[in-house]
Amino acid sequence: MTAGRMSKTGAWLHYFANPGRFLRFVRPALPWAAAVSIALTVLGIVWGYAFAPADWEQGDAARIMYVHVPAAWVAMSGYAMLAGVSFFSIVWRHPLADLAAEEIGPVGAGFTFVCLVSGALWGKPMWGAYWVWDARLTSVLVLFFLYLGHIALIRAFDNPAHGHRAAAILALVGAINLPIIVFSVQWWNTLHQGNTISISGGARIYVTMLYPLLISTLGFYLSFLTLVCARMCAAIMERRTRTLLVAAAERAA
Repeated sequence: MTAGRMSKTGAWLHYFANPGRFLRFVRPALPWAAAVSIALTVLGIVWGYAFAPADWEQGDAARIMYVHVPAAWVAMSGYAMLAGVSFFSIVWRHPLADLAAEEIGPVGAGFTFVCLVSGALWGKPMWGAYWVWDARLTSVLVLFFLYLGHIALIRAFDNPAHGHRAAAILALVGAINLPIIVFSVQWWNTLHQGNTISISGGARIYVTMLYPLLISTLGFYLSFLTLVCARMCAAIMERRTRTLLVAAAERAA
């Protein structure tokens, strides 16, 4: 990529990642996004737990997939987003990218925790134990620790810029764990079942179970984006308020 093209890309990102434009675009949409995300999540989970058929092999225990599978997908996608904004932060030094990374971390960690807990509840009736050191489970646990490490590293320096830079490097290095999670069931002999839905292989699940799963997944993704955007808006307003208070204190002094 030439220097001129890099410069144009950086200017484009600075234009669309302006905090003021972000607030004007996102804040009016947040209530609607929250309402739709809650509606989709509730619809998918209720449909899956109350109306979808039980799995022919695992019975009613498999119904937890309407929470576990969407949480797992969102946890991985959230970290991919974290790595993406970290790349923008390192290359273009944009403060909104740092802010996005700071707010993605706690939300992504929360969804990863839901994935781990729901997976443990699913594993108990299937494997006879809440936890086994399976390749898929272990790599998701590593993902959870990467999220926590990113959260801690941002706050580990007196200079916020140093914290964001160190956390961005960790996010990019940790992204290598994502393909390990995805392909762990193929690379190793694991207890965890294979991927039920894949882009290349389609879906190995009845449509009566697939539809509520997809609706729940859409609700989880929209919930993730809504929470991240809400946290970013709150952080921007907090920084503006702090700046105004400091300016007022300086004038008073």
